[in-house]
Amino acid sequence: MSMTDPIADMLTRIRNAQRAGHETVVIPRSQIKLAIAHVLKQEGYIGGYIDDQTGPQGRIKVFLKYTSEFATASTAVIRGIQRVSTPGRRQYVGKGAIPMVRNGLGIAILTTPQGVITDRQARQAGVGGEVICHVW
Repeated sequence: MSMTDPIADMLTRIRNAQRAGHETVVIPRSQIKLAIAHVLKQEGYIGGYIDDQTGPQGRIKVFLKYTSEFATASTAVIRGIQRVSTPGRRQYVGKGAIPMVRNGLGIAILTTPQGVITDRQARQAGVGGEVICHVW
């Protein structure tokens, strides 16, 4: 079976691993997923990631982050992660219509001509783009 939405798969793997209290999750590698992992790290939602390029596709090992030393779903830093634009229904926004996630408590990750950036960075740069997902 071929995967129709690899980004939704990545978000689901992160969501499930956090609910299960895992420290890490392994995701098949792609440039866009690396860029999303980089933004999540920059914004403090994950502890970090390792770009493993071995094998035909490679993998990204994501280190999940929790607010207490006991990993549970209630202590996960990522409270919610939601796909917005899908292959069947792309969601593009202009620079004036960039969404606020949870009144600024969360972030929207966009793919823009400047690369994969947060809603805040897109507003500063004055660019719009495709809304990949919301994280809070």
